[in-house]
Amino acid sequence: MNPAVPILLVLLSLFPGAGRADEGYRVYESTAASVNGEVLFVSEVVREACFLGCAAMPGTGAEILSLHEARDRLILDTLALQEQRKLLLGAVDNVTLEGTAREAESRMAACSSPCKREITTEETREWIRRQLLLRDFFNRRVAVFVDVKRDDVEREVAHRSSSPGNGGVPTRQEVRKEMLDARIKQEIRNWQTRAASKSRMILSPMGDR
Repeated sequence: MNPAVPILLVLLSLFPGAGRADEGYRVYESTAASVNGEVLFVSEVVREACFLGCAAMPGTGAEILSLHEARDRLILDTLALQEQRKLLLGAVDNVTLEGTAREAESRMAACSSPCKREITTEETREWIRRQLLLRDFFNRRVAVFVDVKRDDVEREVAHRSSSPGNGGVPTRQEVRKEMLDARIKQEIRNWQTRAASKSRMILSPMGDR
């Protein structure tokens, strides 16, 4: 069994229909964290874990995270989106959103985890919109300033070519792309670390959830 499934089932049983109260009733959700005054709820963390576990974002693989790990991921995304709103940096093309959301819905439908039953089409679309906005924000805020020097590429190609037992050696363009992607990911992590160090965060106890 998927290791994340028991945790998700427990959370869903504790908070059935969170955010979808019957008419005449109001549901009070448990708080997972506060990030610069913005409150994140446990139900959002559960959905985050489900989306990542089901690889809802096209082009990604499944990531099985604990609820604490999913909360950490959601906090980092929240910090980036707060900065995006402040700088008005990043946008989502409607055509791209529609196509990506449709594919995400197909991925969720094919997912074997029962957590998907608690997620609506609207929630999937909103999560995809956030992911696309985050991607464009980091492209404009971080990736555009990252480069790989030609000499570094040449050294890496020479190293791979001289390695014993090495199979097919990738082209210089392929090596450069690999190195560039790795550096962009590292710079994004550096940005997230700096943003977290300057933020005001309060984490609510989540126990063994």
